[in-house]
Amino acid sequence: MIRVGQAGLGALALPGLLQAQKAAGGKGTGGKAKSVILIYLWGGPPQMDMWDPNPEAESGIRSLFKPIPTKVPGIHVSEAMPLFAKWTHKTAIIRSLTHDSNEHGNSVYYTLTGHKDKTKTFGRNKRSRKDWPGMGSVLSGLRPAEGLPGTVTIPRPIGHDGVTYSGSHAGFMGPRHDPLEIGRVAEEKGTDELYPLSLPKEVSKTRLLARRGLRQSLEDLDRKLQGDPSTIDFTDYREQALGMLLTSKVKDAIDLKKETTKTRDRYGRNEWGEAILTARRLVESGVRLVTISWMYIPPNGNVANVWDNHGGTSTLGGITGYDMLKKEYCLPSLESGFNALMEDLTASGLLDETLVAMYGEFGRTPKINKNTGRDHWGALQSAVLAGGGIQGGQVYGKSDRQSAYPTEKPVAPEDLHATMYHALGIPPDTMIHDHLNRPHRICDGRPLTGLF
Repeated sequence: MIRVGQAGLGALALPGLLQAQKAAGGKGTGGKAKSVILIYLWGGPPQMDMWDPNPEAESGIRSLFKPIPTKVPGIHVSEAMPLFAKWTHKTAIIRSLTHDSNEHGNSVYYTLTGHKDKTKTFGRNKRSRKDWPGMGSVLSGLRPAEGLPGTVTIPRPIGHDGVTYSGSHAGFMGPRHDPLEIGRVAEEKGTDELYPLSLPKEVSKTRLLARRGLRQSLEDLDRKLQGDPSTIDFTDYREQALGMLLTSKVKDAIDLKKETTKTRDRYGRNEWGEAILTARRLVESGVRLVTISWMYIPPNGNVANVWDNHGGTSTLGGITGYDMLKKEYCLPSLESGFNALMEDLTASGLLDETLVAMYGEFGRTPKINKNTGRDHWGALQSAVLAGGGIQGGQVYGKSDRQSAYPTEKPVAPEDLHATMYHALGIPPDTMIHDHLNRPHRICDGRPLTGLF
Protein backbone atom coordinates (compact mmCIF):
# COMPACT_ATOMS: atom_id res chain seq x y z
CA MET A 1 0.00 0.00 0.00
CA ILE A 2 1.18 3.47 -0.84
CA ARG A 3 2.24 5.30 2.31
CA VAL A 4 1.79 9.05 2.22
CA GLY A 5 3.75 11.43 4.39
CA GLN A 6 3.29 10.56 8.03
CA ALA A 7 -0.34 9.57 7.60
CA GLY A 8 0.46 6.10 8.95
CA LEU A 9 -2.21 4.13 7.11
CA GLY A 10 -0.98 1.05 8.94
CA ALA A 11 -2.70 -2.21 8.08
CA LEU A 12 -5.42 -0.59 5.99
CA ALA A 13 -5.25 -1.65 2.36
CA LEU A 14 -7.49 0.87 0.62
CA PRO A 15 -7.93 -1.17 -2.56
CA GLY A 16 -9.11 -4.09 -0.45
CA LEU A 17 -11.47 -1.83 1.45
CA LEU A 18 -13.03 -0.55 -1.75
CA GLN A 19 -13.35 -4.08 -3.07
CA ALA A 20 -15.08 -5.09 0.15
CA GLN A 21 -17.55 -2.23 -0.13
CA LYS A 22 -18.76 -3.56 -3.47
CA ALA A 23 -19.19 -7.06 -2.07
CA ALA A 24 -20.78 -6.12 1.27
CA GLY A 25 -24.00 -4.71 -0.11
CA GLY A 26 -25.16 -3.29 3.22
CA LYS A 27 -27.49 -4.75 5.80
CA GLY A 28 -29.78 -3.52 8.53
CA THR A 29 -33.12 -1.94 9.20
CA GLY A 30 -32.00 1.67 8.96
CA GLY A 31 -32.20 3.22 12.42
CA LYS A 32 -31.92 6.91 13.20
CA ALA A 33 -28.16 6.94 13.54
CA LYS A 34 -26.08 6.86 10.38
CA SER A 35 -22.73 7.33 12.07
CA VAL A 36 -20.99 7.19 15.44
CA ILE A 37 -18.43 9.37 17.20
CA LEU A 38 -16.78 7.36 19.96
CA ILE A 39 -14.80 9.45 22.45
CA TYR A 40 -12.83 6.66 24.09
CA LEU A 41 -11.31 7.84 27.36
CA TRP A 42 -8.49 5.33 27.49
CA GLY A 43 -7.16 4.73 30.98
CA GLY A 44 -10.42 4.63 32.90
CA PRO A 45 -12.31 7.85 33.75
CA PRO A 46 -13.40 8.17 37.41
CA GLN A 47 -17.17 7.83 37.60
CA MET A 48 -17.54 9.58 40.98
CA ASP A 49 -15.49 12.59 39.86
CA MET A 50 -17.43 13.06 36.63
CA TRP A 51 -20.92 11.67 36.00
CA ASP A 52 -21.86 9.87 39.24
CA PRO A 53 -21.17 12.14 42.25
CA ASN A 54 -21.17 10.52 45.69
CA PRO A 55 -21.57 13.37 48.21
CA GLU A 56 -22.93 11.04 50.91
CA ALA A 57 -19.82 8.85 50.96
CA GLU A 58 -17.35 9.12 53.81
CA SER A 59 -14.08 11.04 53.63
CA GLY A 60 -11.40 9.22 51.68
CA ILE A 61 -14.01 7.91 49.26
CA ARG A 62 -16.19 10.95 48.61
CA SER A 63 -15.15 12.92 45.53
CA LEU A 64 -13.06 16.01 46.14
CA PHE A 65 -15.24 17.67 43.48
CA LYS A 66 -18.65 18.85 44.64
CA PRO A 67 -21.81 17.92 42.73
CA ILE A 68 -23.60 20.63 40.76
CA PRO A 69 -27.12 20.76 39.31
CA THR A 70 -27.56 20.41 35.56
CA LYS A 71 -30.03 21.42 32.86
CA VAL A 72 -32.29 18.58 34.04
CA PRO A 73 -33.66 18.89 37.60
CA GLY A 74 -32.49 16.00 39.76
CA ILE A 75 -29.44 15.13 37.68
CA HIS A 76 -26.11 16.20 39.16
CA VAL A 77 -22.57 15.94 37.82
CA SER A 78 -19.14 17.01 39.01
CA GLU A 79 -18.38 20.70 39.47
CA ALA A 80 -15.43 20.10 37.13
CA MET A 81 -17.93 19.65 34.25
CA PRO A 82 -20.08 22.82 34.10
CA LEU A 83 -20.26 22.74 30.27
CA PHE A 84 -21.39 19.12 30.21
CA ALA A 85 -24.08 20.09 32.74
CA LYS A 86 -25.66 22.25 30.01
CA TRP A 87 -26.33 19.16 27.86
CA THR A 88 -27.95 16.62 30.18
CA HIS A 89 -31.28 17.26 28.42
CA LYS A 90 -29.66 15.73 25.33
CA THR A 91 -27.73 12.90 26.99
CA ALA A 92 -28.36 9.59 28.71
CA ILE A 93 -25.91 8.83 31.54
CA ILE A 94 -25.45 5.12 32.21
CA ARG A 95 -24.28 4.77 35.83
CA SER A 96 -24.21 0.97 36.00
CA LEU A 97 -21.73 -0.20 33.35
CA THR A 98 -19.86 -3.11 34.91
CA HIS A 99 -17.45 -5.98 34.22
CA ASP A 100 -15.00 -8.10 36.21
CA SER A 101 -11.55 -6.95 35.04
CA ASN A 102 -9.20 -4.35 36.49
CA GLU A 103 -6.53 -4.79 33.78
CA HIS A 104 -6.06 -2.41 30.86
CA GLY A 105 -5.44 -4.92 28.05
CA ASN A 106 -8.45 -7.19 28.31
CA SER A 107 -10.71 -4.35 29.48
CA VAL A 108 -9.90 -2.32 26.35
CA TYR A 109 -10.57 -5.40 24.23
CA TYR A 110 -13.90 -6.08 25.99
CA THR A 111 -15.21 -2.52 25.82
CA LEU A 112 -14.11 -1.93 22.20
CA THR A 113 -15.40 -5.24 20.79
CA GLY A 114 -18.15 -6.31 23.19
CA HIS A 115 -16.42 -9.69 23.59
CA LYS A 116 -14.47 -10.92 26.60
CA ASP A 117 -10.99 -12.48 26.52
CA LYS A 118 -9.18 -12.53 29.87
CA THR A 119 -5.93 -13.72 28.24
CA LYS A 120 -5.38 -10.32 26.63
CA THR A 121 -3.42 -8.75 29.46
CA PHE A 122 -0.88 -6.10 28.53
CA GLY A 123 2.10 -7.55 26.70
CA ARG A 124 -0.04 -10.41 25.41
CA ASN A 125 -2.66 -8.18 23.83
CA LYS A 126 -0.96 -7.15 20.60
CA ARG A 127 -3.68 -7.10 17.96
CA SER A 128 -3.93 -10.06 15.62
CA ARG A 129 -6.20 -11.51 12.94
CA LYS A 130 -7.75 -13.81 15.54
CA ASP A 131 -9.26 -10.83 17.39
CA TRP A 132 -12.89 -9.82 17.32
CA PRO A 133 -13.37 -6.70 15.19
CA GLY A 134 -14.18 -3.34 16.68
CA MET A 135 -17.57 -1.78 15.96
CA GLY A 136 -16.23 0.48 13.22
CA SER A 137 -14.89 -2.50 11.31
CA VAL A 138 -18.23 -4.29 11.65
CA LEU A 139 -19.94 -1.21 10.19
CA SER A 140 -17.37 -1.15 7.38
CA GLY A 141 -18.53 -4.63 6.43
CA LEU A 142 -22.25 -4.15 6.95
CA ARG A 143 -22.67 -0.58 5.72
CA PRO A 144 -19.77 0.46 3.53
CA ALA A 145 -19.42 4.17 2.78
CA GLU A 146 -19.01 4.79 -0.94
CA GLY A 147 -15.57 6.17 -1.74
CA LEU A 148 -14.68 6.51 1.94
CA PRO A 149 -13.09 4.39 4.64
CA GLY A 150 -15.77 2.83 6.81
CA THR A 151 -14.03 3.76 10.04
CA VAL A 152 -11.28 6.15 11.10
CA THR A 153 -9.20 6.30 14.29
CA ILE A 154 -7.66 9.59 15.43
CA PRO A 155 -5.21 10.80 16.49
CA ARG A 156 -3.57 7.33 16.71
CA PRO A 157 -4.55 3.81 17.81
CA ILE A 158 -4.25 2.76 21.44
CA GLY A 159 -0.84 1.36 22.25
CA HIS A 160 2.52 1.88 23.89
CA ASP A 161 5.83 0.11 24.47
CA GLY A 162 5.61 -1.58 21.07
CA VAL A 163 2.11 -3.02 21.60
CA THR A 164 -0.93 -1.83 19.66
CA TYR A 165 -3.92 -3.02 21.67
CA SER A 166 -6.24 -5.83 20.61
CA GLY A 167 -9.73 -4.64 19.79
CA SER A 168 -8.56 -1.60 17.85
CA HIS A 169 -8.79 -3.03 14.32
CA ALA A 170 -10.81 -5.45 12.17
CA GLY A 171 -9.38 -8.69 13.58
CA PHE A 172 -10.75 -11.75 11.81
CA MET A 173 -12.69 -9.62 9.32
CA GLY A 174 -9.39 -8.87 7.61
CA PRO A 175 -7.38 -5.77 6.71
CA ARG A 176 -9.92 -4.48 4.21
CA HIS A 177 -12.07 -3.40 7.18
CA ASP A 178 -9.30 -2.01 9.35
CA PRO A 179 -9.73 1.61 10.45
CA LEU A 180 -7.89 4.34 8.62
CA GLU A 181 -5.34 5.38 11.24
CA ILE A 182 -3.99 8.87 10.73
CA GLY A 183 -0.96 9.80 12.84
CA ARG A 184 -0.33 13.30 14.09
CA VAL A 185 2.03 15.33 11.90
CA ALA A 186 5.47 16.06 13.32
CA GLU A 187 5.79 19.56 14.72
CA GLU A 188 7.22 21.83 12.05
CA LYS A 189 7.62 25.57 12.22
CA GLY A 190 4.79 27.29 10.40
CA THR A 191 2.70 24.16 9.77
CA ASP A 192 -0.97 24.02 10.69
CA GLU A 193 -1.83 20.65 9.19
CA LEU A 194 -2.89 18.35 12.00
CA TYR A 195 -3.78 15.19 10.10
CA PRO A 196 -2.07 15.24 6.68
CA LEU A 197 -3.26 13.20 3.73
CA SER A 198 -0.67 14.64 1.38
CA LEU A 199 2.45 13.40 -0.30
CA PRO A 200 5.85 13.83 1.34
CA LYS A 201 7.87 16.73 -0.05
CA GLU A 202 10.24 14.45 -1.92
CA VAL A 203 7.42 12.65 -3.79
CA SER A 204 5.59 14.62 -6.49
CA LYS A 205 2.32 13.50 -8.04
CA THR A 206 4.29 12.73 -11.21
CA ARG A 207 6.61 10.46 -9.28
CA LEU A 208 3.66 8.81 -7.55
CA LEU A 209 2.01 8.11 -10.91
CA ALA A 210 5.30 6.73 -12.24
CA ARG A 211 5.43 4.37 -9.28
CA ARG A 212 1.92 3.25 -10.14
CA GLY A 213 3.01 2.50 -13.70
CA LEU A 214 5.98 0.42 -12.53
CA ARG A 215 3.84 -1.47 -10.05
CA GLN A 216 1.20 -2.06 -12.71
CA SER A 217 3.75 -3.55 -15.11
CA LEU A 218 5.09 -5.91 -12.47
CA GLU A 219 1.63 -7.00 -11.35
CA ASP A 220 0.43 -7.54 -14.92
CA LEU A 221 3.30 -9.97 -15.37
CA ASP A 222 2.61 -11.56 -12.00
CA ARG A 223 -1.06 -12.15 -12.89
CA LYS A 224 -0.09 -13.80 -16.15
CA LEU A 225 2.24 -16.13 -14.28
CA GLN A 226 -0.27 -16.94 -11.57
CA GLY A 227 -3.38 -17.10 -13.72
CA ASP A 228 -5.44 -16.23 -10.68
CA PRO A 229 -8.82 -14.77 -11.73
CA SER A 230 -9.45 -13.31 -8.26
CA THR A 231 -6.76 -10.67 -8.84
CA ILE A 232 -8.02 -9.38 -12.18
CA ASP A 233 -10.36 -6.65 -10.91
CA PHE A 234 -8.03 -5.56 -8.08
CA THR A 235 -6.56 -2.83 -10.32
CA ASP A 236 -9.90 -1.00 -10.41
CA TYR A 237 -9.92 -0.72 -6.64
CA ARG A 238 -6.31 0.46 -6.58
CA GLU A 239 -7.26 3.27 -8.96
CA GLN A 240 -10.08 4.30 -6.63
CA ALA A 241 -7.69 4.16 -3.68
CA LEU A 242 -5.19 6.34 -5.52
CA GLY A 243 -7.95 8.86 -6.16
CA MET A 244 -8.73 8.95 -2.45
CA LEU A 245 -5.10 9.82 -1.75
CA LEU A 246 -4.73 12.52 -4.41
CA THR A 247 -8.14 14.19 -4.04
CA SER A 248 -10.56 12.87 -1.44
CA LYS A 249 -13.43 13.76 0.84
CA VAL A 250 -11.34 12.51 3.73
CA LYS A 251 -8.50 14.88 2.86
CA ASP A 252 -10.95 17.79 2.85
CA ALA A 253 -12.60 16.66 6.08
CA ILE A 254 -9.37 16.58 8.03
CA ASP A 255 -8.19 19.95 6.75
CA LEU A 256 -9.07 22.10 9.76
CA LYS A 257 -7.90 25.24 7.93
CA LYS A 258 -11.31 25.12 6.26
CA GLU A 259 -12.89 25.94 9.65
CA THR A 260 -13.15 29.43 11.07
CA THR A 261 -10.81 30.63 13.79
CA LYS A 262 -13.81 30.97 16.10
CA THR A 263 -14.87 27.37 15.56
CA ARG A 264 -11.38 26.03 16.20
CA ASP A 265 -11.14 28.11 19.35
CA ARG A 266 -14.48 26.73 20.59
CA TYR A 267 -13.31 23.13 20.25
CA GLY A 268 -9.92 23.94 21.75
CA ARG A 269 -6.50 24.49 20.24
CA ASN A 270 -5.16 21.17 21.43
CA GLU A 271 -4.99 17.64 20.10
CA TRP A 272 -8.19 16.53 21.82
CA GLY A 273 -10.39 19.44 20.78
CA GLU A 274 -9.05 19.23 17.25
CA ALA A 275 -9.67 15.48 17.17
CA ILE A 276 -13.32 16.03 18.17
CA LEU A 277 -13.69 18.71 15.49
CA THR A 278 -12.08 16.41 12.92
CA ALA A 279 -14.45 13.62 13.96
CA ARG A 280 -17.44 15.88 13.35
CA ARG A 281 -16.14 16.76 9.88
CA LEU A 282 -15.47 13.10 9.05
CA VAL A 283 -18.99 11.94 9.90
CA GLU A 284 -20.37 14.89 7.94
CA SER A 285 -18.41 13.55 4.95
CA GLY A 286 -19.98 10.10 5.36
CA VAL A 287 -17.57 8.08 7.51
CA ARG A 288 -19.57 5.57 9.58
CA LEU A 289 -17.58 5.55 12.81
CA VAL A 290 -14.77 7.74 14.13
CA THR A 291 -12.90 6.66 17.25
CA ILE A 292 -11.02 9.27 19.25
CA SER A 293 -8.51 7.33 21.33
CA TRP A 294 -7.66 9.80 24.09
CA MET A 295 -4.01 9.89 25.12
CA TYR A 296 -1.18 12.33 25.72
CA ILE A 297 2.39 12.38 24.44
CA PRO A 298 4.62 14.12 27.04
CA PRO A 299 7.81 15.90 25.95
CA ASN A 300 9.83 12.70 26.40
CA GLY A 301 7.79 11.04 23.63
CA ASN A 302 6.23 8.34 25.81
CA VAL A 303 2.52 7.58 25.65
CA ALA A 304 0.42 8.51 28.69
CA ASN A 305 -3.13 7.21 29.15
CA VAL A 306 -4.03 10.24 31.22
CA TRP A 307 -7.49 9.10 32.40
CA ASP A 308 -5.57 6.46 34.37
CA ASN A 309 -5.35 8.90 37.25
CA HIS A 310 -3.43 6.95 39.89
CA GLY A 311 -1.28 10.05 40.39
CA GLY A 312 2.46 10.12 40.92
CA THR A 313 3.30 9.39 37.26
CA SER A 314 6.88 10.53 36.74
CA THR A 315 6.44 11.50 33.07
CA LEU A 316 3.63 13.84 34.14
CA GLY A 317 5.66 15.49 36.88
CA GLY A 318 4.50 13.26 39.73
CA ILE A 319 1.33 15.30 40.28
CA THR A 320 -1.70 13.95 42.11
CA GLY A 321 -4.50 12.08 40.39
CA TYR A 322 -6.90 14.96 40.95
CA ASP A 323 -4.40 17.40 39.50
CA MET A 324 -4.23 15.17 36.41
CA LEU A 325 -7.98 15.57 35.95
CA LYS A 326 -7.62 19.35 36.09
CA LYS A 327 -4.90 19.46 33.43
CA GLU A 328 -5.60 20.45 29.83
CA TYR A 329 -5.18 16.84 28.72
CA CYS A 330 -8.22 15.72 30.76
CA LEU A 331 -11.40 17.47 31.88
CA PRO A 332 -10.90 21.02 30.50
CA SER A 333 -10.34 19.75 26.94
CA LEU A 334 -13.14 17.20 27.18
CA GLU A 335 -15.44 19.95 28.39
CA SER A 336 -14.73 22.40 25.56
CA GLY A 337 -14.61 19.74 22.85
CA PHE A 338 -17.84 18.00 23.84
CA ASN A 339 -19.66 21.30 24.33
CA ALA A 340 -18.68 22.55 20.86
CA LEU A 341 -19.59 19.20 19.28
CA MET A 342 -23.07 19.24 20.82
CA GLU A 343 -23.58 22.86 19.80
CA ASP A 344 -22.71 22.12 16.18
CA LEU A 345 -24.57 18.81 15.84
CA THR A 346 -27.66 20.36 17.40
CA ALA A 347 -27.54 23.47 15.21
CA SER A 348 -27.08 21.48 12.00
CA GLY A 349 -29.72 18.88 12.86
CA LEU A 350 -27.13 16.09 12.60
CA LEU A 351 -27.48 15.01 16.23
CA ASP A 352 -30.51 12.88 15.30
CA GLU A 353 -28.40 10.80 12.93
CA THR A 354 -25.09 10.89 14.81
CA LEU A 355 -24.63 8.78 17.93
CA VAL A 356 -22.07 10.26 20.33
CA ALA A 357 -20.65 7.85 22.92
CA MET A 358 -18.15 8.47 25.75
CA TYR A 359 -16.64 5.86 28.02
CA GLY A 360 -13.36 4.08 28.82
CA GLU A 361 -12.26 0.54 29.67
CA PHE A 362 -13.21 0.69 33.37
CA GLY A 363 -13.89 3.07 36.25
CA ARG A 364 -11.88 3.98 39.34
CA THR A 365 -11.70 2.67 42.89
CA PRO A 366 -13.93 4.09 45.61
CA LYS A 367 -10.92 4.67 47.86
CA ILE A 368 -8.64 7.61 47.12
CA ASN A 369 -5.05 6.39 47.13
CA LYS A 370 -1.89 7.86 48.70
CA ASN A 371 -1.23 9.93 45.53
CA THR A 372 -4.68 11.54 45.81
CA GLY A 373 -5.81 9.56 42.81
CA ARG A 374 -7.82 6.41 42.17
CA ASP A 375 -6.89 2.98 40.86
CA HIS A 376 -8.40 0.50 38.36
CA TRP A 377 -11.99 -0.61 39.00
CA GLY A 378 -13.95 -2.75 36.53
CA ALA A 379 -16.94 -3.22 38.82
CA LEU A 380 -18.44 0.15 37.91
CA GLN A 381 -18.08 2.99 35.47
CA SER A 382 -20.30 5.54 33.78
CA ALA A 383 -20.94 5.94 30.06
CA VAL A 384 -22.65 8.74 28.15
CA LEU A 385 -24.77 8.45 25.00
CA ALA A 386 -26.32 11.27 22.99
CA GLY A 387 -28.01 11.59 19.60
CA GLY A 388 -29.02 8.84 17.22
CA GLY A 389 -32.48 8.51 18.75
CA ILE A 390 -31.32 8.52 22.38
CA GLN A 391 -33.88 10.22 24.64
CA GLY A 392 -32.02 12.87 26.61
CA GLY A 393 -32.57 13.93 30.19
CA GLN A 394 -32.22 10.54 31.81
CA VAL A 395 -29.98 8.46 34.02
CA TYR A 396 -29.96 4.70 33.45
CA GLY A 397 -29.02 2.40 36.31
CA LYS A 398 -27.92 3.28 39.79
CA SER A 399 -24.81 2.82 41.91
CA ASP A 400 -24.33 2.62 45.66
CA ARG A 401 -23.42 5.71 47.63
CA GLN A 402 -19.69 5.06 47.15
CA SER A 403 -20.06 4.83 43.34
CA ALA A 404 -18.51 1.38 43.65
CA TYR A 405 -21.10 -1.19 42.51
CA PRO A 406 -24.33 -1.09 40.50
CA THR A 407 -27.47 -1.51 42.56
CA GLU A 408 -29.99 -1.26 39.71
CA LYS A 409 -29.96 -2.27 36.04
CA PRO A 410 -26.38 -3.51 35.59
CA VAL A 411 -25.07 -3.06 32.04
CA ALA A 412 -22.34 -5.26 30.56
CA PRO A 413 -20.10 -3.99 27.72
CA GLU A 414 -21.93 -6.25 25.26
CA ASP A 415 -25.20 -4.58 26.28
CA LEU A 416 -23.67 -1.18 25.57
CA HIS A 417 -22.58 -2.43 22.14
CA ALA A 418 -26.02 -3.87 21.44
CA THR A 419 -27.50 -0.48 22.34
CA MET A 420 -25.17 1.33 19.94
CA TYR A 421 -26.01 -1.14 17.16
CA HIS A 422 -29.70 -0.64 17.97
CA ALA A 423 -29.23 3.10 17.44
CA LEU A 424 -27.85 2.27 14.01
CA GLY A 425 -30.80 -0.01 13.21
CA ILE A 426 -28.65 -3.15 13.30
CA PRO A 427 -30.00 -6.14 15.28
CA PRO A 428 -27.42 -7.77 17.61
CA ASP A 429 -28.01 -11.16 15.96
CA THR A 430 -26.73 -9.84 12.61
CA MET A 431 -24.01 -12.10 11.23
CA ILE A 432 -20.53 -11.25 9.99
CA HIS A 433 -18.03 -13.70 8.50
CA ASP A 434 -14.37 -14.35 9.08
CA HIS A 435 -11.73 -15.13 6.43
CA LEU A 436 -12.91 -18.76 6.34
CA ASN A 437 -16.49 -17.58 5.77
CA ARG A 438 -17.62 -18.79 9.18
CA PRO A 439 -20.60 -16.82 10.54
CA HIS A 440 -20.42 -14.90 13.82
CA ARG A 441 -23.17 -13.00 15.60
CA ILE A 442 -21.97 -9.40 16.00
CA CYS A 443 -23.10 -9.04 19.61
CA ASP A 444 -24.35 -11.19 22.48
CA GLY A 445 -25.79 -8.30 24.49
CA ARG A 446 -29.27 -6.88 24.84
CA PRO A 447 -30.02 -3.33 23.69
CA LEU A 448 -31.22 -0.87 26.31
CA THR A 449 -34.31 0.03 24.31
CA GLY A 450 -35.65 2.16 27.16
CA LEU A 451 -33.03 4.79 26.32
CA PHE A 452 -34.73 5.55 22.98
